[in-house]
Amino acid sequence: MFTGLIEATGTIVSLIPAPASGPTRITVTAPSLAPRLRTGDSIAVSGVCLTALEITATEFSADLAEETVRRTRLAQLTPGDLVNLELPTPAGSPLGGHVVQGHVDGVGTLLALDPLDPADPHTDWRLQVQIPPELARYVAPQGSITLDGISLTVAKLAATTVSIAIIPHTYTATNIHTLRPGSPVNIEVDILAKYAERQAAAASGWKLTEDYLLANGY
Repeated sequence: MFTGLIEATGTIVSLIPAPASGPTRITVTAPSLAPRLRTGDSIAVSGVCLTALEITATEFSADLAEETVRRTRLAQLTPGDLVNLELPTPAGSPLGGHVVQGHVDGVGTLLALDPLDPADPHTDWRLQVQIPPELARYVAPQGSITLDGISLTVAKLAATTVSIAIIPHTYTATNIHTLRPGSPVNIEVDILAKYAERQAAAASGWKLTEDYLLANGY
């Protein structure tokens, strides 16, 4: 399990397409985290839980299954791209963000990333992202959402457009400052919302609504 609190950023070294019936191999430079990895350890790469392989003092590789290639944006990355990295949260540690599985639900599109005060180098930013329509029912204002592995709070939801306030630290310490309108982003919605919908639907045929999420503290 992860929390969506990014520990470091890494840089894509290579992305080798899958041979016939084989996985795609991704290699990432991560000098601050690679020494802490052992073969087989989990690491979240821009919100995708991967298994670390071929670890050196500064790099690690991982294989992307066909499902990962299809559901996430990792296969669209190119050498030099910045990715967000997080190691799993040890049992008993404070849950600083929210429950993040590293199981991406889909890919959204960055619509806008604007400074609130362009004259202030330490300004907050307003991010807008369009999410797949089938995921909108799991998102609620003041609820949690994960974008490229970052735990964020939804400020506003209008149809499939999510607005989020980005503080200066998040802007500079993650890959957000490298994104531009049109950039794809990995999305993981709150797992609690999905379980709430499934349990309620199984019991009564009821469907999850935004009013229910707000009334029940999601």
